[in-house]
Amino acid sequence: MKIGICNDHAGVDYKFKLVKMLQGRGIEVVNYGTDTTQSVDYPDFAHRLASAVESGEVDLGIALCGTGNGMAITLNKHQGIRAGLAWDIPIGELVAAHNNANVLVLPARFIPYRKTSAIVRAWLDTPFEGGRHQNRIDKMPCHQ
Repeated sequence: MKIGICNDHAGVDYKFKLVKMLQGRGIEVVNYGTDTTQSVDYPDFAHRLASAVESGEVDLGIALCGTGNGMAITLNKHQGIRAGLAWDIPIGELVAAHNNANVLVLPARFIPYRKTSAIVRAWLDTPFEGGRHQNRIDKMPCHQ
C-alpha cells in the first residue's frame, strides 16, 4: 500500500511521526506537504494530494492542518475524493466503514498525537461495509 500525506505548517510535527508509524506498518509514504512550520497555504498541498489519489499515484491520503476543515473543504472539491474529517477513533472507523473515505483529515491543533495515530490505525484497519453505504456514495458526484 502507498499513502500520500500532506500538511500545512500546523501539521508538520504530526506528519513526521505518522510517516514513521506508517512505515513501521510496511506502508510506503509519499510526502506532499511542507516540512517547515513557516506559514503556508493549505490548498496548495491539498490539491497535490487529491490529484495523486485521483490518478492512482497513491492508494489513500492523509491530510493535516490546524482544524482539518480547510484541508477537508479543499480536498472534497475534487470529484474523486471522499475526505473525512476525524477527531476521535469512532469517527475514523465510520469514515472508513460508511463513507469509504480515501483521504483521512486530522485536526493537528485539537487532538494529541497519541489519539491522532490511533485514529489513523482505526481508519486503515476498518473495512468498508458497502451495501446501503455504497448506494449513498454513488449519489455523491455532482451531475449538472
